[in-house]
Amino acid sequence: MKFAERLRPITLFALIAAVLAASGCQSAYYATMEKFGVEKRDILVDRVGDAREAQQDAKKQFESALAQFIAVTNFEGGDLQKEYENLKGAYEDSEAKANAVRQRIASVEQVAADLFAEWKKELGEYSNAEMRRTSERQLAETQARYRQLIGAMKAAERKLDPVLAAFHDRVLFLKHNLNARAIASLRTERARVESDITSLIREMNKSIAEADRFIEDMKRPS
Repeated sequence: MKFAERLRPITLFALIAAVLAASGCQSAYYATMEKFGVEKRDILVDRVGDAREAQQDAKKQFESALAQFIAVTNFEGGDLQKEYENLKGAYEDSEAKANAVRQRIASVEQVAADLFAEWKKELGEYSNAEMRRTSERQLAETQARYRQLIGAMKAAERKLDPVLAAFHDRVLFLKHNLNARAIASLRTERARVESDITSLIREMNKSIAEADRFIEDMKRPS
């Protein structure tokens, strides 16, 4: 049998699982994935990886947006309307990347809550006391690692709205004041914008590093 033919059922199965996840049918999604040999623990690791990638993408976009803002403040003549449109586009792209980060973090929180609830419930199914204690210890350790991870993710997420709000204000201001005076006004705020975005990126870097450590720990044999 050709490789593509063997891959086709797997691809279809994964597609069905993705549709179930997108539709909010979590129990059906988990059941489908388990038939595929993928447990909640594996799903959590994958979603943490997705959240990490979303933050990496957002970080690059905010760096690009900052560069665009600096370019506007350095404007000395030419098509100011075009500069405004570029800045507006940078804001909209940043907002989209920020929304992706929020969605990915929410997805991590959902599967983590489901995993820990299932794990805690299954502790009562052990007849062997030593195995139960070992599983309890592993659960506590995993929860501790997760709290550290989600704390870093939420810290980065909390900085998104203030940065976007400030960016949006400056885009609006430029929209209604396409003149040299507006550019001069924005120029006086450049240091603050740089500081805010630098702070956001710093928190994202911490969150990305925590995600890397969490994934590594989860993949390490118990």
